[in-house]
Amino acid sequence: MTTNENTNTTGEYVPEHTPRLVLPKLVPDFYKAMVKLDQAANQGLDPVLLELVKIRASQINHCAFCLDMHTKDALAAGESVERIIQLSAWEESKHFYTAKEIAAIELTEAVTVLTDGFVPDEVYERAAAHFEETELAQLISAIIVINAWNRIAVTTRGVPGHYKPGSLKG
Repeated sequence: MTTNENTNTTGEYVPEHTPRLVLPKLVPDFYKAMVKLDQAANQGLDPVLLELVKIRASQINHCAFCLDMHTKDALAAGESVERIIQLSAWEESKHFYTAKEIAAIELTEAVTVLTDGFVPDEVYERAAAHFEETELAQLISAIIVINAWNRIAVTTRGVPGHYKPGSLKG
């Protein structure tokens, strides 16, 4: 039997997988550019709303590495466990979120999935009704960047469970 320090549970766990490659070491200029892009995209957005967006995109993209990071960052920013848990079923639990947060979550899903090849006008219009133009542009930028991070972590097989809130802040 082992105790997992990250979950405070006891039991036998499957061994962690090994990352396919460590992108920051192999393409440091690209990685540094992504970090700067992330910082630029996040400016002017409420930190809690931003983490909800990052968590929702990461749920859709099945990115365990980013889910680990952004749920921890959300908790550190004051988000409740209950709202984080309900986020994957936000449509059935809208009463946990503000209308502005719902608009951001809905836009996150539309931009992340793009199943019809576009973001529906009604989704965009609901977001535009809650965000002033510059803030909406920042939100769209943040959604695009978290999707890029998700694709990096999923492709390289980032290992979740080791992130400490604030450890990547510049």
